[in-house]
Amino acid sequence: MTTVVETGTPVNLTSSGAVSLHAGSLIGFYVNSTTSGTIVIRDGGSGGTALSGTITPAVGFHSFPAACTTGCYATLGATINVTFFYQ
Repeated sequence: MTTVVETGTPVNLTSSGAVSLHAGSLIGFYVNSTTSGTIVIRDGGSGGTALSGTITPAVGFHSFPAACTTGCYATLGATINVTFFYQ
């Protein structure tokens, strides 16, 4: 029997910033707390290609498997505390 375990490096953000500066894969994110917070996930830096529209997530885990060819950046709006899992 084969067991598949998806793991990634956790990166906690409370304001816009880099999830990773290197190419890799985003597994998803866990919203720790939010007050109408929003997320836009980008491939590259703050001016990179948007991989999502504006997400208004609830507290909890959200699967978001995405390949980021030049790194991954999250633009956060309002009040949100979110941990991204990246490999």
